[in-house]
Amino acid sequence: MTERKPPGLSFESWIDKQIRDAQERGEFDDLPLTGKPLPSRRPGDELWWVREKLAREGESTDALLPTPLRLRKEIHRLPETLRDVRSEQAVREIVRELNTRIVEWLRAPSGPQITVRTVDADAVVEQWRTDTAEADGARPADAPAPRPAIDQRAERDQRERNWWRRLVTRRGTR
Repeated sequence: MTERKPPGLSFESWIDKQIRDAQERGEFDDLPLTGKPLPSRRPGDELWWVREKLAREGESTDALLPTPLRLRKEIHRLPETLRDVRSEQAVREIVRELNTRIVEWLRAPSGPQITVRTVDADAVVEQWRTDTAEADGARPADAPAPRPAIDQRAERDQRERNWWRRLVTRRGTR
């Protein structure tokens, strides 16, 4: 492979000659996946190699997200995370640790400017209590399901956005 292309010979014929010589020497005989189709990849997926690398390293694709998006995903998944926790103190510890990371990011934000607020520990504990009571069957069937604290915050944010849109729209139509 270190030999140079002879002058007067086209690149295509020179490469074809090298491949033919390697085949005659048997250098392609013991390759992995010989005679098998290549592993399928999704069409148009240019980052397939990143996903495979993360899978080999045992990481999820969440590791590639910017910090505010990663924190918001953690907040969204908090009820799932707390599902198997058995003590209120452990729930408060998990929320405290998450709030600590949120405050650290708020002190020196990097990445996209996405709103991330700390989580109300008391609301999360109350939600955790009702979720564990439901899992144990303690809540009567006719009682209304409790509204999660995280959804209440999202509704408040939506109301604020709607208020702003109405204000901007009114000013734009005058």
